[in-house]
Amino acid sequence: MYTIKEMYDLDHTLAGSYLSQFTYPWEALKGIKELILSLGPTLSKDEYDNPSEGVWIHKSSKVFSSAYLGAPCIIGPETEVRHCAFIRGSALVGANCVVGNSVELKNVILFDHVQTPHYNYVGDSILGYYSHMGAGSITSNVKSDKKLVTIKDNGEIIETGLKKFGAMIGDYVEVGCNAVCNPGTVIGRHSRVYPTSCVRGLIPENCIWKNDGTVVPVRS
Repeated sequence: MYTIKEMYDLDHTLAGSYLSQFTYPWEALKGIKELILSLGPTLSKDEYDNPSEGVWIHKSSKVFSSAYLGAPCIIGPETEVRHCAFIRGSALVGANCVVGNSVELKNVILFDHVQTPHYNYVGDSILGYYSHMGAGSITSNVKSDKKLVTIKDNGEIIETGLKKFGAMIGDYVEVGCNAVCNPGTVIGRHSRVYPTSCVRGLIPENCIWKNDGTVVPVRS
């Protein structure tokens, strides 16, 4: 349940064809910069502005003057990039997204309708369709010992070969306020994370991660 096809609807991102080449989403992290640089020049000049080298902004989007857009990045239709947002680069932001006040993005793919609205850090991560990061929630993308990131699944260790790996967040996931997604976090579709949680490892789809690390199914 942690493959790209099981976590994401690829019809809701410009990265669909790119992501379909891989089995697991973290395998796509290394090529995000090159993906954006190849996609940008193909975008319609009638629909996208190209205010600086490596930056493409849809004409229907709203970018506050205080926001910083580092290359390469693509900002999709009807998206808002709000006051003092800091897009460091290698960010593919979809349609109808919110990149909010003081949010920092780096080496990410945000599917359509993703919200990172308040004081979020999202690095080396992929956020699925209609996923939402509560205020102050972040993805921690480097281990404190600087070793390669592994994913833990009920005692099994999955090697990623990556030093920087934040979170793979599936479609319709809700991450509560001030939660921390530790390096190597993978959250399946329609799951929820309690506020102020410290999350790690794999969370199956349709589940709730509670503050004490307990994982329970979502009640229908």
